[in-house]
Amino acid sequence: MRTTPRASSPRRYLMCPPTHFAVTYSINPWMDPTKPVDLPLALAQWEDLRDRYRTLGHTVELLAPDPALPDMVFAANGATVVGGRVLGARFAHPEREAEAARHLAWFHGNGWADDAVRVPEHVNEGEGDFAVTASWILAGRGFRSSPLAQGEAQEFFGRPVVGLDLVDPRYYHLDTALCVLDDAADEVMYYPDAFSPGSRAVLARLFPDALIASAQDAAALGLNAVSDGRHVLLPQAAVGLFEPLRRRGFTPLGMDLGELLKGGGSVKCCTQELRP
Repeated sequence: MRTTPRASSPRRYLMCPPTHFAVTYSINPWMDPTKPVDLPLALAQWEDLRDRYRTLGHTVELLAPDPALPDMVFAANGATVVGGRVLGARFAHPEREAEAARHLAWFHGNGWADDAVRVPEHVNEGEGDFAVTASWILAGRGFRSSPLAQGEAQEFFGRPVVGLDLVDPRYYHLDTALCVLDDAADEVMYYPDAFSPGSRAVLARLFPDALIASAQDAAALGLNAVSDGRHVLLPQAAVGLFEPLRRRGFTPLGMDLGELLKGGGSVKCCTQELRP
């Protein structure tokens, strides 16, 4: 049991309301176009997440939704921001391709200099597959992002990038299989079976004290979570993670984003961090 209190730090997030959210195609195992979406409920769940961030003292910036892009609510996929520099996304599926330009336009229109924003050469889906700690950028690959994206990120951000191979199609993005709990302390939680044997060995070496999630909690998308260093916002159905988080000094906050889960995303998918 950790005895010293955790400290949170103010964060700045970019989110996009699910005004036009729908499941009209299937590009991951969670998406079933035959299951209707309750749009008012999806919006209410998203607003609850947005308001919770603000209550915790964080800033939430808003990206305008586009009626032609129903997945824009999953704002984490649109870019990666580290040290005030922005690496844009290049989506793997044509259904989401146009989202990348919407994100870059937002950055150009909100104070980012041209030389701080990069249009990527290689496929990457933003913070879906890039997770940032003080020491490393972790790069998921295998279903969406190209292995070449990790070299591009390393050159652009000037930080060491560690590639991790995803092998279970349910965990098609890194942010469905791993969550950074304390970026300053290089502390994470993850689900080992989502990764190749070699990547599991790398994670065990880099993070020997990581919180290991069960299959049940991973299947509830419990690792698609956001931490400010103290508060961990995660799907409320991932009940097995709550007590281990408390033992480590974190305050878990369960969120219900069940309607958005129909698109294959939860707390983290809705949240892009704008790191200064």
